[in-house]
Amino acid sequence: MAGGIASGSSRLSKLLRPPSTDVKAAAMWGVAAGTGALWFVQLKLLYCLFLDHEQPFDWLKKTFLEKPETQEQ
Repeated sequence: MAGGIASGSSRLSKLLRPPSTDVKAAAMWGVAAGTGALWFVQLKLLYCLFLDHEQPFDWLKKTFLEKPETQEQ
C-alpha cells in the first residue's frame, strides 16, 4: 500500500481547497462593499451637515440606536 491514507487525504485537501483566484475575488468584493458602505455614510453625513442643517450624528442615532415607534390602533 504505497501512500495509503496519507495520499488520499492530500487528494481530498486539494479538492476542498478553493483556488487562490476565488479567495482574492472574495477579498476584493469585501473591500468594495466596505468602501461603498463607508462612502454612503460619509455622503449621508455631509448631506445632513450642509444641506439638511441637521446634526449628522442625530441621523446616526435615529437610524441605528433608537427603536422605531409602533403604531397602535
